[in-house]
Amino acid sequence: MTALSPGSRAQAEARPDRPSVVELRLTAFAAHRRAGFPLGPLSLFAGPSGSGKSSALRAYEALARLGGGAELDEVFPDPVACVPERARPDAQRRRGFRIGCTADGPEGPVRLDVAVQAEPELRIVGERLTAGGLTLLETALRDPGRRSVQAAWHTAGSSPVTRAPLPDDRLGTPLLPLRVAGKTDGQRQVLAAAEQMVVALRSVFACDPLPRSMRGAVPLGAGRLLRGCGNLAEVLWRTRSECGRRHGLLVDAVRAGCAGPVRDLLAERQPGGIGRIGGVGGVGGMDGTVQALLDRGDGLRTPLGRLGDGELRYLALSLVLLTGPGVLEVDTAGEVPAALQTLTVLADGFDRDLDVRQREGLVRLAARMCERGHIRLVGAVSDASWAAGVGGVTVVDLEP
Repeated sequence: MTALSPGSRAQAEARPDRPSVVELRLTAFAAHRRAGFPLGPLSLFAGPSGSGKSSALRAYEALARLGGGAELDEVFPDPVACVPERARPDAQRRRGFRIGCTADGPEGPVRLDVAVQAEPELRIVGERLTAGGLTLLETALRDPGRRSVQAAWHTAGSSPVTRAPLPDDRLGTPLLPLRVAGKTDGQRQVLAAAEQMVVALRSVFACDPLPRSMRGAVPLGAGRLLRGCGNLAEVLWRTRSECGRRHGLLVDAVRAGCAGPVRDLLAERQPGGIGRIGGVGGVGGMDGTVQALLDRGDGLRTPLGRLGDGELRYLALSLVLLTGPGVLEVDTAGEVPAALQTLTVLADGFDRDLDVRQREGLVRLAARMCERGHIRLVGAVSDASWAAGVGGVTVVDLEP
């Protein structure tokens, strides 16, 4: 075994145990060109309308879905909208976009860069995975008539690289464990870097709570919170009994962000009607739906339908921050222990409809949760000056 020098040992000890995305690169994507954005545990993209906040989050989510193995047309249903507006087609009338990221973790910083052709047909035309200045995987479109790209990955054995075709409709990095044997040191390095990138990307929950969908009763189901948080009452029905400590923290957060006294937050089954199909419900029965309410502590229970939009968004985002992958509708890396994973929340319009007290309380809650390391948040806000006094916040200022 080779002994590490004091400097190398300190560098290895400083590497995070949980892989996480620490930089987002938008080389050519929507309104962005040659842009690189550092990301911390809690990052806020700030800028006026049209500055590219939402497109930055959209690119991050796209990389996450590709890292989970999704097909290209699922990730980019309108790929032409991702092409920079002033991009000119080449001689073959091709246009596209480029995105990438850096994931830090036990293997050190690992870079992923992807080139996507949007016109005349959607396909990946280039991908590069690098670490420590070494190219571990590189793909290129050699024959436009074939639905594949030529891939070469690092081997460092009797042959320096291995070449083989990969499909052009999905990312090659998550496919490497199926193609690389791991027999040489070089192959094991490729597998470790690919795993770090995939783990960093996969556990992402993109949410934008829609108050209008949170006001009424909802049917009971799987109890996993959806992107728009319209099934919040169903999730509260589940989580209130599953973890009393976290529910108590949620009640404390709601108490700080909602008007009037709040003793508890709960969900109740709704009474059924008369003559429901299949005999479900009936007078005195239950109709299979639940409604969320605030217990005011004096016998009064306020349905969420009576709350303002800001209160509802504050409540939903607080729930997201205080729960985990088991409660959120998110694709996790099931083959990796939960202790080595980090959930990343993408919150577009993080401050939308919130008053000063609510947004400051929410960002402080986010900072506390992100400090623990099991959750990260990337949000979009119109202005981040109000977050300047909160420790641990990385502000990315965007100019129109």
